[in-house]
Amino acid sequence: MSLAQRALRNCLGQFASGVTVVTTARDDAVYGATVSAFTSVSLDPPLVLVSLDRRSRTCERLVGAPFGINVLAAHQRDLAWLFAGRGDLAEAPDLSWGDDLAAPRIEGAVAHFSCVPWASYDGGDHVLHVGEVVAFDAPGGEPLVFHSGVLGEFRRPSEGAAWTGSLDGPAHGWAAAFAGHPPLTGSSTGQGNRT
Repeated sequence: MSLAQRALRNCLGQFASGVTVVTTARDDAVYGATVSAFTSVSLDPPLVLVSLDRRSRTCERLVGAPFGINVLAAHQRDLAWLFAGRGDLAEAPDLSWGDDLAAPRIEGAVAHFSCVPWASYDGGDHVLHVGEVVAFDAPGGEPLVFHSGVLGEFRRPSEGAAWTGSLDGPAHGWAAAFAGHPPLTGSSTGQGNRT
């Protein structure tokens, strides 16, 4: 990694994120990778995105396969390191499947998303996997957080109101203000390379 790449990585690390383990099962084996690059894409249809390093074993096995996204709890720090390749996979926890789940699930996580493939996109040294959510639940708990290369816990503010919704939707007029603007050059409304 060049000095410029390392500096960019350190700068990107200033963005705190949750920590997930993406899981899939292929050929009677379970695969998983720790991923902090996870985001929602759409509510209708329900789509989420994970970005995986092309070199990871899990990335290549995700193509065309159902997958699960497990949002880790603060007490699951060891699992984050394990699925990041810093531990013995023989020590991996038991993974469970439910009747409505498309992929392995890690118990104790604060949220689970069971997905079927929607599309995959080239992301340079990563592949962007978009999945359609077919089942989800949020047992709750305190999430594990990643910031500047360190795993930690989220501290809730002692005062202040919780966020209750977006003000950028059509009902608030924000989107209408940009209706006359042309789309970005090279943008597309298509679904890309659907898997």
